[in-house]
Amino acid sequence: MIHQIESMSEWDICIIGGGATGLGTALDAAARGFKTILFEQHDFAKGTSSRSTKLVHGGVRYLQQGNIKLVMEALRERGLLLKNAPHLVSNQKFIVPNYKWWEKTFYGIGLKIYDKMAGKLGLGSSEILSKEETLQLVPALDPEDLRGGVLYHDGQFDDARLAISIAQTAAAHNAVVLNYFPVSALLKIEDKVCGVWVKDSLTGKEYEIKSKVVINATGVFTDDIMRMDNVKHQNIINPSQGIHLVVDKEFLKGDVAIMIPRTDDGRVLFAVPWHNKIVLGTTDTPITAITAEPIPMEEEITFILKHIGRYLSKDPQLSDVKSMFAGIRPLIKANSKNTAALSREHYITISASGMITIAGGKWTTYRKMAKDVVDLAIEKFDFADMKCMTRNLKLYGHDMEPSPIVIGSISDDELKTFIKKAVTQEMCLTVEDFLARRTRQLFLDAQKAIDIAPKVAFYLAEDLKKDQVWIKEQINNFNAVAVNYKPA
Repeated sequence: MIHQIESMSEWDICIIGGGATGLGTALDAAARGFKTILFEQHDFAKGTSSRSTKLVHGGVRYLQQGNIKLVMEALRERGLLLKNAPHLVSNQKFIVPNYKWWEKTFYGIGLKIYDKMAGKLGLGSSEILSKEETLQLVPALDPEDLRGGVLYHDGQFDDARLAISIAQTAAAHNAVVLNYFPVSALLKIEDKVCGVWVKDSLTGKEYEIKSKVVINATGVFTDDIMRMDNVKHQNIINPSQGIHLVVDKEFLKGDVAIMIPRTDDGRVLFAVPWHNKIVLGTTDTPITAITAEPIPMEEEITFILKHIGRYLSKDPQLSDVKSMFAGIRPLIKANSKNTAALSREHYITISASGMITIAGGKWTTYRKMAKDVVDLAIEKFDFADMKCMTRNLKLYGHDMEPSPIVIGSISDDELKTFIKKAVTQEMCLTVEDFLARRTRQLFLDAQKAIDIAPKVAFYLAEDLKKDQVWIKEQINNFNAVAVNYKPA
């Protein structure tokens, strides 16, 4: 791919940002036949796109807010994603436990509307359950004052693995997608953006990339790129942090998730089975500083443990947390002071210099966001009107045996095989890439990830032809990140 950037004189579409939106845009553009290149400053899905609640959903909360358009769009996209990436997306049953007399009717009617809105792409009908039926499905629920529950269906997925699958699919359609290639400046001729300056952060070499269109899809870093374009730019992103805690399966045995529709701050709280662990979350904390590695705050951890403890018969303690991770939502600024109420709908704008920016949105609607932004590029830049091809496009790996997600218990020979595959087929370049995103070991059990990091570094060094200094550096770098995934 680096060889291709040295030989191509001009690209049609250059995308900055290798998260869900950027990768989706690269796939959409490449599938239509455009010469497409994407640059990511860290690793694919390093930021928000690997730190979600692992749900592909219409958004029951958005239904509560009356945002029918977003829910309809997300439910349609959920159904398509289940068809196009069956190796990474699955049907997940949820229970909304009812402890107050009015909840069964209220949530029962709401979730029937949710079913109807999904239409033919629905995953199954919701049901109203008695107390006995609810406890049979979720014996971990606190039985005191429980009146019953409402069962409904939504999608569950592996976010970072889906990002890699989209990158591989884009590459199969001749897109060039490069991680560890930060954009340092925009190229301009007569005040019009016509490309980017990028740097290969592993070699230090710089490249001038010419492109007819530049699309900014950098999520929480959107404003940084917009400021590169216009020093007087006023921020459009209102960042909000959400954290998740991961605990052992014993706290929620079985395969049914719990959705708690209203916490003290008006958010939805989930307890979701994921890769033989339980993911608890999420929070909504307005923040000012945006970093590549956000850290869970003590009050966020306490909030989740306190709220989930109200619903489970066995309350998880801090000592039970195997891993915790924080993500920053790139919410679009509005007049609202409450970030939980800000819109998750996506926002597309073109600057005076012609740079297109796409921001907001959520994982579930990544394909629709990509379609919208490429449609706009075609309209505004006089490209041939090639139709979107991704609606029924199966993603890479849909017909293959998936890679292991947890590597703590596999043999050394298997580990070597999977590391080689990650290096040769998935652009894995660091220990963190492998333990956080090619596998999900860091997100599932931080201590086990730290324990196995030296072995991973050794095998990676063999494949990447690196020396002992690199191995030591990689272990130190990984430990510096991983320590923040462990509860203190």
